[in-house]
Amino acid sequence: MNVSATVNILRLFANPALCLPHHTVSTFDQLPVPLSSAFRRRDGEKGRPDIRAVVLDKDNCFAVPKQNTIHQPYSSKFDELRKAYPGSRLLIVSNSSGTSSDKGYAEADLLEQNTGVKVLRHTTKKPGCHDEIMDYFRAAPDANVTSPSQVAVVGDRLFTDMLMANMMGSYGVWIKDGVVEDHGLV
Repeated sequence: MNVSATVNILRLFANPALCLPHHTVSTFDQLPVPLSSAFRRRDGEKGRPDIRAVVLDKDNCFAVPKQNTIHQPYSSKFDELRKAYPGSRLLIVSNSSGTSSDKGYAEADLLEQNTGVKVLRHTTKKPGCHDEIMDYFRAAPDANVTSPSQVAVVGDRLFTDMLMANMMGSYGVWIKDGVVEDHGLV
């Protein structure tokens, strides 16, 4: 059970817009790169936001659920993201790999090996791990992230991924259809 999602979903009673994405695509291979091209600035200024780092959900976003490899049709888009956001600027944050349910972080290690991208080891599941994400980016000198508004979150769940993006003050891209059909809410 995802206690973080259960507790944080109560925020939606006060502000239902917290689960809304800033941009929507059908599938991962339709992501615009750079991701800043998908957004308008929220501060009233003209132009695009300065997206310096990207958080990627794994399951049903770029991978088949419960698999630790890139879904083959999305390989070229994944490579494009790695080039646009090199080193610590691209981070996988999953509610399976890298959490306390990932014994010894074996899945996280395998996912890193298969993707070449760091997997966040985090104690709180999404949407509540936004502080751990920002701690990671602030500690990574090559990310050059000083504000959550410089981060885009890409995921397939409105009540975890998009809620987290809005709670942390980042931009959210919703993968509407995912890798496989999924009728779950969180």
